Amino acid sequence: MALTQPIPTLTGLGSLPATSHPLVQYRSLHPTFGADAFADFTTITQELVDEIKMGLAKYGVLVFRKTGLSDAKHVEMSHLFGDLDDIAPFVKGLGQENRLSSDFLFDVGNVNPDGTVMQPGGMRDLLLRCNNHFHADSAFNPRRAGISLLLAHELPPAGFGGDTEFADTRSAYKGLSEEQKEEINDWVVCNSQLNCRRNANIDDNGKLNPLLDTDEFDPMKHRFGKHKLVQTHEPSGRKNLYIAAHAHHVEGLPIEESQQKLNELLSHAGNPEYTLRVEWRDPGDLVIWDNTCTLHRSIPGTFAGKYKRDLRRTTVHDTSTQAWGLNGEGATWRSGLD
Repeated sequence: MALTQPIPTLTGLGSLPATSHPLVQYRSLHPTFGADAFADFTTITQELVDEIKMGLAKYGVLVFRKTGLSDAKHVEMSHLFGDLDDIAPFVKGLGQENRLSSDFLFDVGNVNPDGTVMQPGGMRDLLLRCNNHFHADSAFNPRRAGISLLLAHELPPAGFGGDTEFADTRSAYKGLSEEQKEEINDWVVCNSQLNCRRNANIDDNGKLNPLLDTDEFDPMKHRFGKHKLVQTHEPSGRKNLYIAAHAHHVEGLPIEESQQKLNELLSHAGNPEYTLRVEWRDPGDLVIWDNTCTLHRSIPGTFAGKYKRDLRRTTVHDTSTQAWGLNGEGATWRSGLD
C-alpha cells in the first residue's frame, strides 16, 4: 500500500546512520524516546526491517499510521525480525479458542471468538486486566520477548479511550540516584504472569477476586521467569531497568520487602517524564516497540463492553545475550502452564 501522506523531511536523528535513500524516516514524539515513523509497506523486505530495527535502537517505540497490513503481511514482516513466539501452547494448555488466522498472532483485543464484544467481569476480561499495568511482554517466560508489533484492525469511536502508554526504562534507570543504582545492581527479579493477573483484580478493599484466589493462579505454585533487573540494552549500549508488573520478588530478599521496593521502581519508571501516550486512530495503525528497553500498558476507556477494540500482536523472541535470563537456554515451559 502506498503512503497516504508524504514522507516529511526530518532532521535531528542523532545516532541513526545516514543513508542516501532511507526507507524509514522519523519524527520524535518525546524528549527521550518514541517517534512517528514513515515507511511504505507495499513491498516488505529485510532491508526495510533492518532500518526499522535501527530506529528502535534509538527510539524504543515507533508509530506507523495506516499501513494497510493484513494478518498475513503482518506475520510475514514479523518473521523478518526473527523467531516468533506463538499462542499454541496456551490454546492447547488452557483450552482456549484462537479466533485469528495464525498461531503467531496474539489476540489482545476485546472481541470474543463468536465476534461479539467481550463483556466486563468474565474470566477473559479478568485475565486481560493485567494489560492495564506497565509490563514487558513475556518477562515471565524462560525466553523473553524482544520486539512486539501491534496492529489495529477495528477501533472504538474517537473519545471512547483505548490508547496505549509506553515508558522509557533507559531514562528511568538514568534518573535513579547513585545509591539506588548501587543497591539494585545485582538484583535478580522473579517474574510471574499470575502475579500481574492477581494484582490487577484486587478491589478497593484489598480483596482478591475469588475467581483468581486458587492454586492455579498462585505465583508461588508455579515457576518464575528470572531476569536481572539492571541490564545493558545491547542495541544502544545504554543501561536500563528490566522491570514489569509481572515482578513478584527479588531472589534472596524477603518477599514483602522486595515487593515494596519493586513497586517503587515500577512507579518510578511510570513517572510522566518517562512516559508517552499513543492514540490509536485508524485500522492499519501499527506500533512496534522493544520490550527490553520500554514498558507498555493499555488505557481503559468507556468503550469496554460497547465497542470493539481489535488489536493483534506478533512477538519476536529476544536474541540478545540476556534473552534467557537465568532460566536456562532452551527451556520450553510457559508461565502458568508448568
